[in-house]
Amino acid sequence: MKRQLPLALVFSFSLLMIIQYFIPHDISLYVNEFLLKWIYIIGIFAMALGIWSLVRVSMAKIKTKKEDWQYSIVTLVSLFLMILFGFDFFRHFFSAEGLKNQMFVHFFDYILIPIQASMFSLLAFFIASAAYRAFRAHSIVATLLLVSALIVMLRFNPYLGPVGAYMEKTASWLLNVPNLAAKRAIVIGIGLGSVATALKVMLGIERSYLGKD
Repeated sequence: MKRQLPLALVFSFSLLMIIQYFIPHDISLYVNEFLLKWIYIIGIFAMALGIWSLVRVSMAKIKTKKEDWQYSIVTLVSLFLMILFGFDFFRHFFSAEGLKNQMFVHFFDYILIPIQASMFSLLAFFIASAAYRAFRAHSIVATLLLVSALIVMLRFNPYLGPVGAYMEKTASWLLNVPNLAAKRAIVIGIGLGSVATALKVMLGIERSYLGKD
């Protein structure tokens, strides 16, 4: 029963969500909106579970004093400080007024955003390194990739003159024809994979969400 009930619920709700798209009725729309609202509720519980998992892992790391355990202290202190400021010292526990708290805004604007900017700026160097390795002309395909990348990157160079205009047209063709065709193929593949995975979950073939058998 511990396995059959979740499988039956998943199948029933999956079938219901599929069928209601083919029923153009107000009741069907209401059921759809009602069930979609449960996503927010599930998301809240998932967030609470994620916070609890973060606290447990960080506390275990601090107790055993694993490598870089000091960062776990910073993580937990930052987490609870942002929660405290976000609820405006628990004066606005059930409203969004706490998001206007001066300390919350200060921490977000002057600590979190600069950290995110630093991380993304570091990604530029990793991308450049990966591009250098990928664009080396060691085969015909890699040579085509290198030439295409150079054309796309140089198409807005104002010093190329008439050559720049030709490059811009070539780059537009590269982006709108072969590149777009590849993107559509990827999107179609992702769509087919999503449908196949959804059907496996719906029919009970994929049971990883239930844990180990």
